[in-house]
Amino acid sequence: MAKQENEKIVVGLDIGTTKVCCVIGEVDDNGGLSFIGIGHAVSRGLKKGIVVDVETTVEAVRKAVDEASRMAGVEVASVFAGIAGSHVKGLNTEAVVAVAGKNKEVTKGDVERVIEAVTTQSVPPDREVIHIIPQEFILDEQDEIRAPVGMYGQRLRAKVHVVTASGPRTQDIVRSIEKAGYFVEDIVLQPYASSEAVLTQDEKELGVVMVDIGGGTTDIIVFSEGGVRHTAVVAIGGMQVTNDVAIGLRAPIETAEEIKKSFGGAFAGIINETEEVRVKLIGDRPDRVVPKRIIAEIIQPRMEEIFEFVAQELRLNGLDGKMPSGVVVTGGASLIPGIEEVVEKVMKLPVRIGYPHGINDLVTIANSPMYATAVGLALYGAKAKAEGKSGMRFSSKSSIENTFSNIKEWFKALF
Repeated sequence: MAKQENEKIVVGLDIGTTKVCCVIGEVDDNGGLSFIGIGHAVSRGLKKGIVVDVETTVEAVRKAVDEASRMAGVEVASVFAGIAGSHVKGLNTEAVVAVAGKNKEVTKGDVERVIEAVTTQSVPPDREVIHIIPQEFILDEQDEIRAPVGMYGQRLRAKVHVVTASGPRTQDIVRSIEKAGYFVEDIVLQPYASSEAVLTQDEKELGVVMVDIGGGTTDIIVFSEGGVRHTAVVAIGGMQVTNDVAIGLRAPIETAEEIKKSFGGAFAGIINETEEVRVKLIGDRPDRVVPKRIIAEIIQPRMEEIFEFVAQELRLNGLDGKMPSGVVVTGGASLIPGIEEVVEKVMKLPVRIGYPHGINDLVTIANSPMYATAVGLALYGAKAKAEGKSGMRFSSKSSIENTFSNIKEWFKALF
């Protein structure tokens, strides 16, 4: 089996509440990414995106990576891993500094100082900086500046979106991956990774909200004018839908999950009232025949609740009415029939299901919303390698070191 070559092979590892998914891609001579391996394993070591059983998580990571590694014919050494959960927080913040030079020409040093000021005043010491995502610079009264170096002015202001996570919770993910035998090249916010796979640049420029419904949480990311304007996590996901079905039908969890996937509907109005499904009940009770519409009537309120939370996030952050591209829904639960009707009913916005793009191989396997995060992590990793921004950033550094590593990487991305 060939060794992983850092400059050619990139590995995305999505450690979720219900599954661990690994995707291996190979960068071709034109800079494109061909997917050559995919593997997955049942995940039982996380709850709502947080590691609660390290050994179980390690076992699932090994199984998923080994499966992808055998398919690809390469030996994996390092991965780009995703992070989510209610401990992850996004914050829009800004800072201002005086331009230092005598002739008041903005230098790289001025930009470094203003970004350092943003991070120092916004990030508590117990938090890990996951991303520092630029929005704009303002030089005196001139706004919407992307790269201010070489311009002239008195005061330089930077507006950024900072994503942080609990230091201990982040290290739990890192240690689980390292115990499985792999280095962590970078930790990436899961919806940010998914957006690499499912959103177009036009959508990001016009304004779009992407909703990634995972097993334990629903992740939200909002783009406008090409940049990230808001991120949030809702502590409801596909597992809550499964639990609702189990309680409503008095069925075992495993049966409820299969019913949700095979016969579920998110909007009762589109289900034929005459269609029925046989349900295995808890214990020794005889099987029960249930109309499919009843199943949809159980699922629909929970799906409506999720998108009511999304609509609330837009309202509270002044973003409602600013999403011309509407809503893109991805993740495994986006495959439940009728989800578009739920979104249109609750949010009054156009909607589409987010399938991964940029896949040159393994189309029939990886081209599904349930693999959006893993595919996005690989695409993010390929871009990071091309820009020279990867390199075991979380493996053995303190929170402060990670913070200033992020500043340097953010700064390099601008010039």
